[in-house]
Amino acid sequence: MTGQNVRWGILATGGMAATFTADLVDLPDAEVVAVASRSQESAKAFAERFGIPRAYGDWESLARDEDVDVVYVATPHTAHRAAAGLCLEAGRNVLCEKPFTLNVREAAELVGLARENGRFLMEAMWMYCNPMVRRMKALVDDGAIGEVRSVHADFGLAGPFPPSHRLRDPALGGGALLDLGVYPVSFAQLLLGEPSEIVARAVLSEESVDLQTGALLSWESGALASVHCSIVGGTATSASVTGSEGRIDIPYGFFHPDRFVLHRAGRDPEEFGADPADGPRDSLKHEATEVMRALTAGEKESPLVPLDGTLAVMRTLDTIRDRVGVHYPGETR
Repeated sequence: MTGQNVRWGILATGGMAATFTADLVDLPDAEVVAVASRSQESAKAFAERFGIPRAYGDWESLARDEDVDVVYVATPHTAHRAAAGLCLEAGRNVLCEKPFTLNVREAAELVGLARENGRFLMEAMWMYCNPMVRRMKALVDDGAIGEVRSVHADFGLAGPFPPSHRLRDPALGGGALLDLGVYPVSFAQLLLGEPSEIVARAVLSEESVDLQTGALLSWESGALASVHCSIVGGTATSASVTGSEGRIDIPYGFFHPDRFVLHRAGRDPEEFGADPADGPRDSLKHEATEVMRALTAGEKESPLVPLDGTLAVMRTLDTIRDRVGVHYPGETR
């Protein structure tokens, strides 16, 4: 790091990389110094778009760039293991998009590489860094609704997506669960930890990816969570947390909320709204800020998005896929 600035490299040049970079360049302590793609032309165009000084037509050059403090990996998730692993082995710190990897075996390999090489690693679970989600969790942790009894969360897109779309391509880890279901599962586990039992059902496409999946997660405490995801129906994309003494409702867009409502017996509903200073609800700056805070503090992982929590979510996703019969080409578990 140079002074107080954290120097970023961007690995991939698709829509997600562009969205993240657009937010990153607005942060005063962030400096985007390099971008890499498998295509020199694509990397150059991305660099020109965002004023990035170095553009690489291969991943290895970015991984070896010692002027890069941290690499943001935004490839399709089937390439997360290879891309993030390459960077960690070369000594770079990494922020890797969700779903973290294709399965828990790959996730554990990345965590092992980070710990062996003394590098920072974090899943880009921006929901966990959102100020409103953090405030909601703090209320739950402080006992505002008593003991958590149940959680509900759903995320569905109306589509329809043609068979050629990446969301229906098994070779790209297609299906609703990994792209969308990771949010409801991560939300439930943020509040309750890893479930002890999992029941799941899905509707599969002709390509054998899940078009929609529902799962019931249970904990030894007696708590239950119902989670649902779909690429064939636009759902409410809402969430609720019910406790022994109240309930919190999060309306549309629960994974980046701008408000939520606390209900408690004998009291009027209490609405909590976002601070305008936090910026747009879809901003990715909060996760970037957390990465930079951790790097500046010398931390190897974020307490907001701990690696053990990421591994626990991946175990749940693996189990759900096993229950519904979704397996990807060439995948070893």
